[in-house]
Amino acid sequence: MKVLVTVKEVAEPDDDFAIEGTDIAASDLEYDLNEWDDYAVEAAVQLAEAGIADEVVAVTIGPERAEETIRMALAKGADRAVRVWDDAFEAGFADVAAKVTTLEAVVEAEEPDLVLGGVQAADTGFGATGVALAERIGFEHAAVVNDLEVDADGGVAHVHRELEGGVEELTEVDLPAVLTVQTGLNEPRYASLRGIRQAQRKEIDARDLADLGLSAADVESALTIASMYEPESESDAEIIEGDAGESASRLAEVLREKGVGA
Repeated sequence: MKVLVTVKEVAEPDDDFAIEGTDIAASDLEYDLNEWDDYAVEAAVQLAEAGIADEVVAVTIGPERAEETIRMALAKGADRAVRVWDDAFEAGFADVAAKVTTLEAVVEAEEPDLVLGGVQAADTGFGATGVALAERIGFEHAAVVNDLEVDADGGVAHVHRELEGGVEELTEVDLPAVLTVQTGLNEPRYASLRGIRQAQRKEIDARDLADLGLSAADVESALTIASMYEPESESDAEIIEGDAGESASRLAEVLREKGVGA
């Protein structure tokens, strides 16, 4: 059984950041593996360790910078990786449809039995890519999976799903399937020093749209970012500064003004 894990490099801004046009200044961003995808990687590696999966392939859509992120998946046990990037993605925001079109082509090339991914990304938070991909490629799917077992013959996945109101659903999903996983599914491992060294020797297959039989028109986004700004705060909070005595005196004064303790 081959497992394809979709992973994403997500950007996290510093506490203090500047906005340049419709994006946060690159100098104020730090990049890391999406938290939800980390759980998907761990689930795939556990299937390999159990002898159920024969190969784990990580795939990401991202520039060369993203190789550092995808090597984290390799260091944790993925066998090889595919990184897709093209100048067409530089032009603007890649929406769900553009990503699904790209991942569909990767699935066609890799022919996995199971596709795992995080239920959402920490930066955009759409939570739609996995289920949209399943619809496009005709796979069964389950979302918000917080417990997973796969039969030894790789034919059926037994999943717990977290529903609204704290309700949990137990269902069986025939493979091939796409499963999007929730945090708490497992405990993602830390990459060992040995794993990190091995990751440097593992293959990252860099592909562009032409390699996948796609063109720029195929991934043209229907969404554009019109503007980006920090919302104005309506809070009248006061930051009390000074030493302990000065701060205590000012706090007591504010409390008296508000009628606290009167």
